[in-house]
Amino acid sequence: MPAKKGQKFKHYPESLKLEALRLHVDEGWSYSKITEHLDLHDKNRVKVWMSKYREKGATAFEDRRGDPHRVETEQERALRRLYLEVDVLKKWLQLLNREG
Repeated sequence: MPAKKGQKFKHYPESLKLEALRLHVDEGWSYSKITEHLDLHDKNRVKVWMSKYREKGATAFEDRRGDPHRVETEQERALRRLYLEVDVLKKWLQLLNREG
């Protein structure tokens, strides 16, 4: 079933997913018991994680959003902030010159 407009998805951290898998594999807990214990909203979520884990291993849960090669330094953040401040001040000066 496709997502509905404006629908929010629950994001679970990698550590929680690995803990759920550990409980199932090492401790022998059932999927429903894990779902209840970890307060998961979807009762089949652990099954989906388990199949992904069997298919790709622990790397299936790594966060791959964004550009992994891009690391913004503190200096770049400060420079970007200063450019924004300059732009705001230029616009403010234009407004003052129009009124005066």
